[in-house]
Amino acid sequence: MTATKKQPAVDTAGTSSRLYSYDLAPTKKEGRRWGAYNVFTLWANDVHSLGNYAFAIGLFALGLSAWGILLAFALASVFLFLLLTLSGYMGHKAGVPFPVMSRIAFGTKGAQIPAAVRGLVAIAWFGIQTYLASAVLNTLLVAMFPSLQALEQTHALGLSTLGWITFLSLWIIQVLIVSYGMHVIRKYMAVAAPTTLITMCALAVWMFIRADGSISWSTTHPLTGGAMWLQILQGAALWVVIYGTFVLNFCDFTRSAKNRQSIVRGNLIGIPVNMLFFAGIVIVLSGAQFKLDGKIITSPTDIVQTIPNMFLLAMASLSLIALTIAVNLLANFVAPIYVLVNLFPQRLNFRRAALVSAIIGLVILPWNLYNSPVVVNYFLGGLGALLGPLFGVIMADYWLLRRTRVNVPDLYTEDENGDYHYRRGYNPKAIMAFVPAAAIAVIMALTPTFSTVAGFSWFIGAILGAVIYAMIGDRKPDAADVDGEAIAVAAE
Repeated sequence: MTATKKQPAVDTAGTSSRLYSYDLAPTKKEGRRWGAYNVFTLWANDVHSLGNYAFAIGLFALGLSAWGILLAFALASVFLFLLLTLSGYMGHKAGVPFPVMSRIAFGTKGAQIPAAVRGLVAIAWFGIQTYLASAVLNTLLVAMFPSLQALEQTHALGLSTLGWITFLSLWIIQVLIVSYGMHVIRKYMAVAAPTTLITMCALAVWMFIRADGSISWSTTHPLTGGAMWLQILQGAALWVVIYGTFVLNFCDFTRSAKNRQSIVRGNLIGIPVNMLFFAGIVIVLSGAQFKLDGKIITSPTDIVQTIPNMFLLAMASLSLIALTIAVNLLANFVAPIYVLVNLFPQRLNFRRAALVSAIIGLVILPWNLYNSPVVVNYFLGGLGALLGPLFGVIMADYWLLRRTRVNVPDLYTEDENGDYHYRRGYNPKAIMAFVPAAAIAVIMALTPTFSTVAGFSWFIGAILGAVIYAMIGDRKPDAADVDGEAIAVAAE
């Protein structure tokens, strides 16, 4: 989406200026340029994020063997492939971003509820991921120029002077990239993805050679029996939870997909195949390091910092930084941009919303959030638990009640007779289904009493939300199925 283009001269008769803008309009079929490779690069970047490596290596630390880790990721990849393909189909058919898609189930005004939840989570993680990338850059700069260590001794608002320099530098780079729209993000991913895969594969090969061609397949005290199977299932469930955000707003990307086959092929290679490749790298990195010194690493950066050659250290560090930027753009920048445009369509376009989102991600001082377990576990964890029920309600409405039939022009009208006006713009039945499912999911995720099943809170919330809404929602098999070509604009 090129944010700098003027509003196109299209037929928008009947649309409301409070619901419609260039960036929120459905994409034209001829403007859809995302092929299977572009969908694959989305996952090739996002799956290999530093946070995901920390999570996966944590499974090894908890006592899962290599085969247990592989099984956990195999199970998770099957679930994610199915969920993301269903979500992706919605975006391809309607051609609208997530805040607009949410209007189908929650109403033209009620859609602000799921959009706000998704946006808040994304903005917080945008700042945190930028901070993590800046920490890698800090380490690299100090290794190359030891005199910069002095800048680590002075602090302001909880961050060192060098930290401020690297954080703001990466913050500016991301703002510049995203300000040129989705087509530049797509091109960035196309370059970053192979770089990421080659770097991580090379790192794994280097560690394998250092360990004399063999690795430890488990820790000295591996899990067995029922405890092992529970950890495998919890690991798979938590991996799905990590992608609970993407499952919701995957339509932000698939609205530009050329066809359904592009979504299926891109997801097939990017999720099951790529995730098992990711799991293999985790096993090699963790197992090789454990064989070398009996220690369990917490992140690939622990290994990168031990590279003896300065040139190779620099290349590996820069690759990790490029990877983190790619993940941030995809998972944590696009979603809040559309949320803000949806809130203020008359004042914000893609570029302005990107700047507002980035400023919020800065002023919340994300390094303080990251260093506060209470904030991460309760605030972000609680918001994350809401994503499952939202997904359940939206999927049940689209696939079960409406049977994929959508009147796209009515998504942009405030006419009381519009399909998605409901009651003053809110669908009370969607809210009635969401609230109890969300309450149960949050309680399960945050209450110590339910710690054993907390990892399954996303699934339980999604199922409850879907079942309740399917029971009380209005079935509309005869609703109009109207595409948005009359009001559509090119996506890029």
